[in-house]
This record gives sequence, C-alpha cells and structure tokens, in this order.
Amino acid sequence: MSFEFKTTLQKPTIQDQTMKNLLLTTAFSLVLAAPVFAAGAHSGGHGSAEADHAAMMLVGMPGKAADVDRTIDVTMRETDDGQMIFEPASFDFDAGQTIRFNVKNDGELEHEFVIDTVERNVEHKAMMAEMDMEHDDPNSVRLDAGAEDDVVWTFTNAGTFEFACLIPGHYESGMHGPITVSDTMAEADLEYTTGKIKKIDAKAGKVTIIHGPLVNLDMPAMTMVFRADEATIASMSEGQDIEFVADRVKGKLTVTRVR
Repeated sequence: MSFEFKTTLQKPTIQDQTMKNLLLTTAFSLVLAAPVFAAGAHSGGHGSAEADHAAMMLVGMPGKAADVDRTIDVTMRETDDGQMIFEPASFDFDAGQTIRFNVKNDGELEHEFVIDTVERNVEHKAMMAEMDMEHDDPNSVRLDAGAEDDVVWTFTNAGTFEFACLIPGHYESGMHGPITVSDTMAEADLEYTTGKIKKIDAKAGKVTIIHGPLVNLDMPAMTMVFRADEATIASMSEGQDIEFVADRVKGKLTVTRVR
C-alpha cells in the first residue's frame, strides 16, 4: 500500500503583506534617523539653551529696555594704519546696571560686537577660525558696513569681562577691550549707622567715632578708630553728628560713606 503526501502552500493574505511593508518602512526610518540622534548638539554648545544660559550668567543676562540705566554709543571701524578698533576702548559699570549699547559699523568691512568672558571669547574665536560661523545670541550683534543695531545687557556679576569682534583676524587687529564691573552696593541696600566724631587725625588718615551698632560688621555700639580717605576726612569736623557706613578694607575698619 502506498501513501502520497501533498503539501499545500498558503498564499499570503492582504493583511500579511500590509504588515510586512509596515515593518520594513519602520526599520528603514530608524536607520535614517540614527545619525541624527548620535550627532546631538554641535561642540560649540549652542544646541543646549540651558548650557548657554548657565555660561552667560557669568557676564550677565539680556536686559529689558524699560530697565536701561545708561546708553552708550559704540563705533566699530578700521584705521588708516591697518588696525581695527572699538570706540570707546573700555567700559566700567556697576554690578546690577542695565546698559544699552548702540553699536554702529563705521568701517568698510563686516564687524561684530560680542560681550562675554575672556575664556569664552577665546573658545568662540578658535571655532570661527575653523568654520564660517555667525553669532546669533542676545549678547552680540554682527553688522555690515554702515549698519547699526543695539544690545541691551544687564551686568549681574562683578568681575572683568570682554567685548570683542571674533571674525577671523579682527581680534588680532585690535578689536577687543575690557569691561570692568564693580561690586558696588545699591544705596538702598546700605546700612547707615549714627555716630558722633570725637577726634580727627588727618595726617594719619584716621577718625575716632562714637557710634551705634554696626549691623553689617556685627559689632555693638562703642567708640572706635576708623580709617578714611582724604576726601572723606576733609568733609568731617570734630563734634559733628554723622550717619556713616563702615567696612573692612584691606583688613582695616574704614569709613566708606558719610551723609
């Protein structure tokens, strides 16, 4: 007796073919997307808004037009002897001030005005030397010849910072300068102490004051000898009732303000 076995192949259904196409399409999409996920933000750090914000906190933060304390005209240009300059060549501010920089390019070449720490300017300058980059940050403005624009900036921290043009070759030609931000307390934040001047030694730069508690120095009321500069002592007289601020300057108790 013989037996014959037959195998019947089932044809794929429409549903099976649709599922197969969907799986292939998904796999292909993931392959194409992989380099994007691997690349991330570029080495300059601009791909992360949080990273940029944290770094900018050293030099300050974008200011509001309504809070502007001073407006300064800044000119960028080339000189006849081949130098590239900013005018003014340096800035001095107090911490907490909001400044509007009205920047104008009076030169014949494209220039930029960038506010940052010296270290970050060095990094960005090196990056710009390797590729054609252009800053697009609130602490900078890039201008064609004859153009003008402004930067509004609040200097929140004391220290020495820098403004510069980081277009290749421009920094080396003189386009950079210091920004000095002083840690000056606002008048409203100062703690004045009442006192009476007992003795003045102008030659030694000393003044003896009978005073109330010095809150900022955690000192009780007493009679003490303070240092004071020449201008401050010149405004004083023995027996005078005053309100004053004292602090330690180079380790010495010093009268820093009088009213």
